[in-house]
Amino acid sequence: MHLLKSVSPVSLENKLMSDWQLLHTEKTNGVGYLFLDNGQRFNTLHSECIHELRDALDVLEADSTVGCIVLTGDPGESFAVGANIAEMKDFSSIDGWKFSQLGNRLFDQIEASKKPIIGALNGITMGGGCDLALACDIRIASDRLKIAHPGAKLGIITGFCGTQKLPRLVGINKAKEIFMTSRTYSAEEALQMKLVEQVYPADQFMPLVRKYAEQIAHQPPMALHLAKKLLNASENVCVTNGQVMELGAFASLFPRTGTMERIEDFFAAHSH
Repeated sequence: MHLLKSVSPVSLENKLMSDWQLLHTEKTNGVGYLFLDNGQRFNTLHSECIHELRDALDVLEADSTVGCIVLTGDPGESFAVGANIAEMKDFSSIDGWKFSQLGNRLFDQIEASKKPIIGALNGITMGGGCDLALACDIRIASDRLKIAHPGAKLGIITGFCGTQKLPRLVGINKAKEIFMTSRTYSAEEALQMKLVEQVYPADQFMPLVRKYAEQIAHQPPMALHLAKKLLNASENVCVTNGQVMELGAFASLFPRTGTMERIEDFFAAHSH
């Protein structure tokens, strides 16, 4: 099985929006949009889809006009529903390892991106789709969201680091419930357990997501990058070491083109 592959930088530079088979991209007002669309009712995260996601993210990451990235399955019924069962049914242990490694490389890429990445959960979000959402910096849900980790029903568990990341958001006991019951949760329940940050009405979902993303995209990119880097690191370092990292990052922003002007403008606007 050809689960892992490399793509040369030259081929990425020559990629056009029409080249993707399982997704399409868009750039508007400083935001890069990545729409999952595999032509089926549900967007499955099979190996080819993961490869395309990685390639498309590389393109948006390299684009200096993009300040924020939105990942969504809109206007379809699902955000993403995890792996393709038909692809997995003949996996050997080695195939399972390689597929898990491929997915984790995608999620590591999302977390390592210098740009904020928003998961816009437009609908059904299951299994690996839930893990994909967890890798995003911010999760915004449509009020028609249905989210679950149903692997236990199939006799499997996630291979995309969900057992490690989900407890950090919802607590270990709630994570156990999610994984062990295979229960499906609503948007309101996801908001209550802090699995998502915002819930928007389905009929206004993408316009509100766009407004939210544009607000972030217009912030200075280095400040966004350093904030994301430090916040992600906070899960793995002690407060003392994190404080030293923050001190260095803060100091690196001075003097920097535009920084002092923005500070002066802020005080001028709030001095009346």
